[in-house]
Amino acid sequence: MPAPRSTLTLVRGLRVGQVETPDGASGVSVVLFDAPAASVVDVRGGASATYDTASLSLDATFGRRWAIFFSGGSLYGLDAARGIRTRILESGGGAGVFRNPNPVVQISGAALFDLPQDPGPIPDYLPLGYEAAARADRSPVRCGRFGAGAGATVGKYRGRAWLMRGGVGSAGSRDPATGGLGVLVAVNAVGAVRDPASGRWIAGARNPRGGIVPPESRRIRPLRSTSTTLALVVSEVDVDRPTLARVAAMVHSGLASAIRPFHSSTDGDVVFAASTARRTRPRERRPGEVADQLGMRAAELAVDAVLAAVRASNARG
Repeated sequence: MPAPRSTLTLVRGLRVGQVETPDGASGVSVVLFDAPAASVVDVRGGASATYDTASLSLDATFGRRWAIFFSGGSLYGLDAARGIRTRILESGGGAGVFRNPNPVVQISGAALFDLPQDPGPIPDYLPLGYEAAARADRSPVRCGRFGAGAGATVGKYRGRAWLMRGGVGSAGSRDPATGGLGVLVAVNAVGAVRDPASGRWIAGARNPRGGIVPPESRRIRPLRSTSTTLALVVSEVDVDRPTLARVAAMVHSGLASAIRPFHSSTDGDVVFAASTARRTRPRERRPGEVADQLGMRAAELAVDAVLAAVRASNARG
């Protein structure tokens, strides 16, 4: 399935790269910023696997990032950070800190759980991170079983025999007042995916006839799988980090409207928000107006990105 025309790369000031393991069972997706971008994180799932997110708290000193990445591989996947950092340094990125001449590249990321069910070797995510960064460009993001979403699944609440494919999805839009806004997601949820506009279940645990068993069914087994939905929203507007934190919170609400259940004890749900500062912040008629405008749009785009991910991954042909 071709990539949608309007994806995260609609936003000026960034590039996206994705790579998969040779067997297509896992991978890495990375967003590289042209310059360090103001960033925040909002972690709400009960089983997250994250890289350098504590320093994105609102009271932290260095809240800017050269890149944000998603990976498969659970904690193993966080090794992608070193490969991404190496590629950025080779490209001339990074900056000295505290007058030290050695460049430092601050990046953050999160991983989802797609480890194989049988014992065996785990992929080395360091070179995968390097390759994903090397491939980064401004082309529309490919949705489906790519990058961090290569091994993603959804609808694990009836057991692995009945699940469907998850994946990577993206959506973007432009607004006359606030410019480009885009979302990237990696959907690997315990729950099912529903289109909030129609109420129709798009992906989840199947029944023997191929239909989807809604997660509120009494036939649901206990939630036993470790799963995750990761999201990044990026705006062109030059906003402060408290504004980005509000946007990230609203994106969580959008995701919860499309994925059910969400924020469970076995989900590692994480939302990042960042700004490329390519556009001046509009004048506000009331406090928080820009945050609300961006947050509402971002929540809608997050839903679009989730639907794009599962539709592309489960498309026939």
